[in-house]
Amino acid sequence: MRLQKFISLAGVASRRKAEEYIKMGRVKVNGKIIKEMGVKINPEADRVSLDNRDIKILDNKIYIALNKPKGYITTSSDQFNRPTVLDLLKGVSERIYPVGRLDYNTSGLLLLTNDGELTHRITHPSSHIYKTYVSKIKGIISSKEMSRFEKGLNIGGYVTAPAKIELLKEYRNNCLVEIIIYEGKNRQIRRMMDVLGHPVITLKRISIGKIHIDNLPEGKWRYLTKEEIKYLKSL
Repeated sequence: MRLQKFISLAGVASRRKAEEYIKMGRVKVNGKIIKEMGVKINPEADRVSLDNRDIKILDNKIYIALNKPKGYITTSSDQFNRPTVLDLLKGVSERIYPVGRLDYNTSGLLLLTNDGELTHRITHPSSHIYKTYVSKIKGIISSKEMSRFEKGLNIGGYVTAPAKIELLKEYRNNCLVEIIIYEGKNRQIRRMMDVLGHPVITLKRISIGKIHIDNLPEGKWRYLTKEEIKYLKSL
């Protein structure tokens, strides 16, 4: 088995992140630092460690949906001591990681798991899994602006892929829109709205593919159902 796949199956990180760890010299096999890609190991016999901590493939895979509030970051730790999404997972003893990210000021559905292989599958650009958001934005967006949004916008050296947007409700000085995107560039929706001159006031993710946040209270979590797990593995 390739080393990066072993690290992924151990639930430590996605395969892409595992490759970064290897390049940084943080991974050892039988006490020897490995920096080359594609090294094969024997999962039963070889000893693998990350930052001098032994890792093993986990049998107990768990899959969680969290309704992330604003003011939490989607990493395991923070140099500024801000609260992380892991602080919300009371009662979960397994070591799990977020699947992708939500901005500090964005709320809504976040998936977490110790299944590194599944994380890699969902976050890989080829997955094309759609993500749905509801956002309150400044001003009233026009049909012409929505057409520009859907065709793709240049957000600073990068043109976004085709997306969808629908006007849900108009208020006096702002409006509510539903947005569907198939990619997840850093602060993508906020940057797209800035280009159109409609800065985001609030942003909430309500679904990832066919998995919906439904009535899950903010700050609470639940285990994914067997059907939801099967769906994610079919992607």
